[in-house]
Amino acid sequence: MSDFTPHSVSPYLVCANARQAIAFYQQAFGAEQLLVINTADGGILHATLKINGSSMMLTEQNPESQGISHMSLSDSPVTIHLVVDDVDAVMHKAQQAGATVIMEPAERFWGDRFACLKDPFGHTWSLATPLRNMSEAEIQQAANSMMASKAEDENNV
Repeated sequence: MSDFTPHSVSPYLVCANARQAIAFYQQAFGAEQLLVINTADGGILHATLKINGSSMMLTEQNPESQGISHMSLSDSPVTIHLVVDDVDAVMHKAQQAGATVIMEPAERFWGDRFACLKDPFGHTWSLATPLRNMSEAEIQQAANSMMASKAEDENNV
């Protein structure tokens, strides 16, 4: 069973408890479970979920096959970006499901209402609700203003 668009890119997460991760993603982000292949001992060999029309996959941590959760190693530099209709509502649902807020929802210089969270399995998610379309030049100008303001604040400390 495949629900992937040709030439798509989908994250593949290794989770220390894949079954709990699936339940979290369903509760927090409304994930739809498309496929689950179980191991003989009841773990998850492979699962495919759909969130906001995009597919993602996950598996149970299995050190014998090099499938190690980043939580077993340290932290991950990867962030999964999710565009949603209402950042505040999704953030609230994710918190209720067990996520930790990293960055509270706020309007950002690039035109989105944006927030970050860490799910209970150690994966970082950024959430965005586009508020206005901005050109690359407008975003760059806004970024320059934000960085200049930060530098001024640091110099006044």
